[in-house]
Amino acid sequence: MSDAEPRIDTSVPQSARIWNYFLGGRDNYEVDRAAGDEVIKMFPGIVDGARGARYFLARAVRHLAEVEGVRQFLDIGTGLPTVDNTHEIAQRVAPASRVVYVDNDPLVLAHARALLSSTAEGTTDYIDADLRDPEAIVAAAGRILDFDRPVALMLMGILGHIEDYDEARSIVRRLVAALPSGSFLVHYDSTSTSEEYIAAADFYNARATVPYILRSPEQLAGFLDGLELVEPGVVSCSRWRPDTLALGLPAEIHQYGGVARKP
Repeated sequence: MSDAEPRIDTSVPQSARIWNYFLGGRDNYEVDRAAGDEVIKMFPGIVDGARGARYFLARAVRHLAEVEGVRQFLDIGTGLPTVDNTHEIAQRVAPASRVVYVDNDPLVLAHARALLSSTAEGTTDYIDADLRDPEAIVAAAGRILDFDRPVALMLMGILGHIEDYDEARSIVRRLVAALPSGSFLVHYDSTSTSEEYIAAADFYNARATVPYILRSPEQLAGFLDGLELVEPGVVSCSRWRPDTLALGLPAEIHQYGGVARKP
């Protein structure tokens, strides 16, 4: 962790640390908690949204491992480790699963190296790379993952950091192009479906070094164009294959996501 500490700026709020705060984690600083509290005041639903998006990740990975038989996962923009990370869910289903995490935040990488482990049968690795360089990510991940076999590409709450929509779509296309047929894309991001959320995002973006762009559900669905959507398609994350419908559909949150297969 010492090698990464000089690069960690604790004077400016950072999205991964604020999200960790919303999830009830402890890997954040006072500046992150202060910014997070202001966002919560403006948009109280952000806490339910953060947790609902996390549960979506868990259900999507479990579906891919249990139902689709996926044994390789490339999780880009993984964020700070919490409970039930991608490798834990996948390897609980299939211990031999291979998982590669990608991030370029020094605190995320420091904690990933310290906290994330693997089953004896499987593999977990970490890459320090930028989403804007998909070819470098694929080259580095290829040392662990077999790109001749299906891979689940996970872009969870990260594409909002690419301000230009066309650039974001280009990055997704280049990553998906490197995957073989039968691979999957799992994606969610926050949506511009609440005036309060838009105001809170504006507040955050005025103070953060890396802004986060809210997009419409239709724009988020555009990231999965050309792929075969897994039912129920791109929906509020809380409503993507919920574990139970005994009390009806869960309340919607302002994070939308979906899972799609590459033909």
